[in-house]
Amino acid sequence: MMAAATGRHGRRALLPRECAPFMTFVQALRAHGFAVAPEQATGFLAAVALVGPRSMEHIRQAAVATLAPPPERRAAFEALFRATFFGETTLAAVGADEEEPPVRDAGGAAERQEMPLKKEKGGAAASGTEQLSVRRFETGCDPALQVLRRSLARAMPVRRSFRLTKTSSRDTIDLRQSMREIVRGDGDVPSPAYRRRPSVPRRLVLLIDVSGSMKQHSEDYLRLAHAAVQATGTAEVFTIGTRLTRISRALRVRDRARALGLAADAVADWDGGTRLGPALLAFLSVPRFAALARGAAVVLLSDGLERGDHLALETAMRRLSARAFRLSLATPLAGDPRFRPQTAALAAILPFLDDLVDGSSIPALTDFMLSLGRPAPRAEAIWGRKAHEAGYR
Repeated sequence: MMAAATGRHGRRALLPRECAPFMTFVQALRAHGFAVAPEQATGFLAAVALVGPRSMEHIRQAAVATLAPPPERRAAFEALFRATFFGETTLAAVGADEEEPPVRDAGGAAERQEMPLKKEKGGAAASGTEQLSVRRFETGCDPALQVLRRSLARAMPVRRSFRLTKTSSRDTIDLRQSMREIVRGDGDVPSPAYRRRPSVPRRLVLLIDVSGSMKQHSEDYLRLAHAAVQATGTAEVFTIGTRLTRISRALRVRDRARALGLAADAVADWDGGTRLGPALLAFLSVPRFAALARGAAVVLLSDGLERGDHLALETAMRRLSARAFRLSLATPLAGDPRFRPQTAALAAILPFLDDLVDGSSIPALTDFMLSLGRPAPRAEAIWGRKAHEAGYR
């Protein structure tokens, strides 16, 4: 069947039969989640006509230039191109490697499909298979959490507020308020009014890995997150596994038992597979979620074990590092003195981390979070020095 287009006068005009393969490629891209506007499809056909083409490479370059595949989905784009024009694989096989992860805001937003998650090979300790389950947590109180709840708000890094407040000190003259006082006093010049931008705590964003490899730590992390939310009032908490779920509103409930129960009910992928990189990309793909990380202290509570290719994780951490004020990874693996970030995934993301710390216990995490407001050497410098010292033992 020949493709059809709408003419300048509103009539349905048939495209030449030679255009059918190019339109098939555009339709395949749309079927697999690529956003291709009608103008881009038209531009693709015009580019092919402009370059000749003399080879399939010319067509591929025209497709990349006009259809603009995102970097993280370039491999899928190339696979679809080969499937359409070379018949190397079927479109169904390409589609089987792509999934749409549910992104859920437990505060009431409907579950939506946001970012494709790839099934990748490898990873004996991490699995990409989605396994839905529920969890119930104990509500025991740890003394370290009481300390965190009392002190975290004062220990957070600060920023200058965008709002101005009145002050009696000689800072910046509030010209508008001063002119009002002059008018109110019939021209008398009173003492000028001053204003300043106060310092306010930065937002804390916790990203908690709830995959099967983190099962023995997820309960402690949820209790820690509840204490952090109660301490700051503005902290945001997400769980990541095979899904991305926002549980901030559940943890704002003051009663710990009820809050943890609500959070447990909101998360459907407890102890399942892990798709760390794609889940973080899903977080960044939702504008209202990504905005929460801007200028914030972002703490990822995870073992950092990624299956197969770590490109998605590296891309996500690079983007998070550029957006956040401070990006930290707390991994329970660092509780072992012999631990070194030597896996391919950890080595790739280490340059983007401000901190790589011990996440094996609540006291260790409490000490770290209470130090977020203090400057510290970057993770790459610390772990590079440790590796250097270990080399001479």
